Amino acid sequence: MTNNKIVKVGVVQATPALFDLEKSVDLVISWIEKGANDGCQLLLFPESFIPCYPRGLDFDAIIGRRTDKSRNQWLDYWNNSVEVFSESIRKISEAIQKANLFVGLGITEKESIGGSLYCSLLYFDNLGKLMGTHRKLKPTGLERYIWAESDGSTLVSFDTQLGKIGGLLCWENYMPLARMAMYNQGVEIYLAPTADSRESWQNSMQHIALEGRCFVLAANQFVRRSDYPEKYQDDLKDEPEIMSSGGSVIISPMGEILAGPLWNEEGLLIAELDFSVLAKSKLDFDVVGHYSRKDVFNFEVNKQPDILKS
Repeated sequence: MTNNKIVKVGVVQATPALFDLEKSVDLVISWIEKGANDGCQLLLFPESFIPCYPRGLDFDAIIGRRTDKSRNQWLDYWNNSVEVFSESIRKISEAIQKANLFVGLGITEKESIGGSLYCSLLYFDNLGKLMGTHRKLKPTGLERYIWAESDGSTLVSFDTQLGKIGGLLCWENYMPLARMAMYNQGVEIYLAPTADSRESWQNSMQHIALEGRCFVLAANQFVRRSDYPEKYQDDLKDEPEIMSSGGSVIISPMGEILAGPLWNEEGLLIAELDFSVLAKSKLDFDVVGHYSRKDVFNFEVNKQPDILKS
């Protein structure tokens, strides 16, 4: 830990190009350029920004039966999801390299072998290199119908010149042992892309900052019903016009809100992370140090890799 370091970070709260892979990639690149112009060293995008978090759609889910409508909606989502080693990711990597910043990008990932989709968080270094991927351990509710589960091998974190970076997706952050797996890696900048725009989410983010004694970056989408393609409007007729109001936020290890929360609009939240605050926060609480009580508790994670060097 370097306690005299200042890191400038940005959190993107934006509207995706729903169900449109090509336009989604263009949007990501434009936000990367904006983050670079604003001097950000690290940029975080929301959960499943490519091609979208399909809020409000039920994929015609009926227990014990699948329908043509269900398969057609799934095909549309699948066609616009993205493989990690693809032309789409290559374009994003080139934009990151040009911008010279680190990026955490939430996508729906299409597996290259097989057909499963995963809710994934891609980590890029400032040279545009994909450092690694975290796949959501436990999709929530009907998400389980469209996304597969991951395992401990994608509970990744990275030792970079900015600090130790890692994180979890959306309601994984409610899983105490998943959080502990990240704390145990010494995470200093904790990324939490989400689709949860309830005000209670703010409490969870503040709790994680205090519990993990880490900086927390939480990114959400801003989405209106009218942003969906016309073919889905009938399926969403009972939904409110603002379907995701955002709530993106940046929080210090002492629980102080550094930027946001941002509601009901797109925007880029920017904050400077003062690592002296990170060091000072460990005086009275260190979840993996003097507060861990390893003489009482044992903690083990199957397949979790060691911290990776960027």
